Amino acid sequence: MSDLEIRPATLADIPAIVAMLADDPLGARRESPDDLAPYTTAFRRLAADPHQHLVVAVRGERVVGTLQLTIVPGLSRRGATRSVIEGVRIHADERGSGLGTQLIEWAVAESRREHCQLVQLTSDATRTDAHRFYERLGFEASHLGFKMVL
Repeated sequence: MSDLEIRPATLADIPAIVAMLADDPLGARRESPDDLAPYTTAFRRLAADPHQHLVVAVRGERVVGTLQLTIVPGLSRRGATRSVIEGVRIHADERGSGLGTQLIEWAVAESRREHCQLVQLTSDATRTDAHRFYERLGFEASHLGFKMVL
């Protein structure tokens, strides 16, 4: 896998990222690859925020994976900084190749570089394969998550 590059996403990567976000049963219901305008707006906000790291994994010229890493300073845990991993997606052709592990390892290493004391993520309750994957990488299912759609 030495031909793999993990780099900051660019505006030109948005169509490939959105295609991966939409390529599963949950994403197919909530993503819209035919209208990239909201994703472009969101990308510009992310790019302007130094606490946001939207990255892509590229093999050759092809985007094959993505994730977003957010650095969150806080007061709890004695002023600990934490990171949040979000939007992890691997291209269907690359699933099972170890690419997901490489992306998560990148995010953990970047979190250490940013002096985070905790890395956290959420995963939809229906994604049992993803839960096993994260547990294999050392994550612990320690909390019950809540959300409110606005």
